[in-house]
Amino acid sequence: AQVIWIIFRPGSCPISPFANMPAESDFKCAVDKDNKSTELPLLRVCGTVQQNPHMRAFWASTISFFLAFLGWFALAPLGLEVATSMGVCENQLYPPADNPKRVAYLKYKSLKTGETYCKYGKNDDVNPTDCNPVPAGTADATQYQPEVLAKCVCTPGTECKGILANAGVASVASTIFVRIALGTLLERFGPVNVQSGLMTFGAFWVAMAAAISAPWNYTLIRFFIGCAGATFVTNQFWCSLMFSANVVGTANATAAGWGNLGGGVTQIFMISVLFNPMVNSGMPADTAWRVAMIVPAALFLIVAAAMKFLCWDTPTAKRFDVSVTGKTQKPSLWDYVVVLKDIRVVVMIFQYSACFGTELAMNNQLATHFRTYFQMDAADASALAGAFGLMNLFARSLGGIISDVLFKYVGFRGRIWAQFLALFFEAIFLFCFGMVDNSQPWYVALAVVICFSLFVQMAEGTSYSIVPFMNREQLAVVSALVGAGGNLGAVIAGFCFYKPINDPLLPFLVHAGYVMFWALLTPCYYWREHGGMFHGPAVKTPKATEESTDTTV
Repeated sequence: AQVIWIIFRPGSCPISPFANMPAESDFKCAVDKDNKSTELPLLRVCGTVQQNPHMRAFWASTISFFLAFLGWFALAPLGLEVATSMGVCENQLYPPADNPKRVAYLKYKSLKTGETYCKYGKNDDVNPTDCNPVPAGTADATQYQPEVLAKCVCTPGTECKGILANAGVASVASTIFVRIALGTLLERFGPVNVQSGLMTFGAFWVAMAAAISAPWNYTLIRFFIGCAGATFVTNQFWCSLMFSANVVGTANATAAGWGNLGGGVTQIFMISVLFNPMVNSGMPADTAWRVAMIVPAALFLIVAAAMKFLCWDTPTAKRFDVSVTGKTQKPSLWDYVVVLKDIRVVVMIFQYSACFGTELAMNNQLATHFRTYFQMDAADASALAGAFGLMNLFARSLGGIISDVLFKYVGFRGRIWAQFLALFFEAIFLFCFGMVDNSQPWYVALAVVICFSLFVQMAEGTSYSIVPFMNREQLAVVSALVGAGGNLGAVIAGFCFYKPINDPLLPFLVHAGYVMFWALLTPCYYWREHGGMFHGPAVKTPKATEESTDTTV
């Protein structure tokens, strides 16, 4: 209750129970001895940048990451429209009249009418090669019903599905390299310059999406748009510079969670707010999705300019200096080697690949899965897929809050148990989602998606509640590597689970096993000063010291 009070308390700034704010301070938020905010008052946005650098940084990092996510996955719900424009749908590449025996056609069944492409059934239920012939004495001229097929057949095993999957993987793969590089770039240029630069770069490529004409430039453009996903690293690093140990878990989780919310909003925004109204007003579908892509590009530029001129890197300085983190040496590539020698960091990288990587994979997969496997229209499919991302409204923050509360009452082992339980139940519900077939009502899939998403987002929040405590001097590098691990998880899921397996449900089951494997490695976390999952700290530290910024930045 105390954490929630700290977050939502509006009005003026009386000192919180954790504060150590000098009387002469002009900050709008209560701060500790390092001028980091000890509270997260979401509605307190007044004051100059000198008076309120903490909440300006919080909202700038949140909004920029939200828009980056929106633009990053804007093409995902429009996938079938883009495929149609590129001419890569199965029934465009292989017209049914000339190629009646394509496997994608033979397996096709309309869920709305119950009719199948093979009017009299197929010759093999698992690996068909043709439809059964017209029975003797029947007046039908053919055993095929091409009119049953969807406008764009893009089911598993088709070239269309492969193109969309490759582009989806490319969009998350590029972010791996940029996120890793940000560990050094943030230390050299600071959060404001890095975030503004990423948003400006992303704006250009999001706008260029309107010119997509072929699979090669579709994949290339999605690859470069993916660079905007690296804004997450800045989001977490910036908040860690601004908020104290008692609330940093909640601040990081809320900023990232509301940023991730863009992945859910874009599923609905691009279809129901932009694309469908344009088509309904008479604009051709091929033009409508291209015009729709200009909107997020413009928003990118507006936010980039606002951050550059209205925000500071740290509570007391316009530009970041590495001495703030206690680091005495200049940034170098060797820092990455030093950090990766720590097995706990490696485990965290892959645990984050199992939660944030899963979210990225779902952002790429769910809308198309609902449209092709459940045969929903674009608006309904995007609404169900959007429900997954919309859980970020509170779920990631909930993970951070639970981690902070357990830390307060149980100590650091509380953060580790929160991490384990979130990943464990994520794996359980992902497996359950893989068991929901298209014979069941859509609301069954929705219910499982909501439960699954709840624990995915909570695991992300609990992960970055631990990250600030892992290596204080190398926080930027650790944040970058763990963030890159999330994208690595999406690449692993795309190439190892969703692309090579042609079954529509089996990839989800295999993915669940991957998540469970890394969840079971949580006992690897142990620090002498913090303890581990089953042990308290070997070095006794006063409670006041644990709550100070000596353990985090």
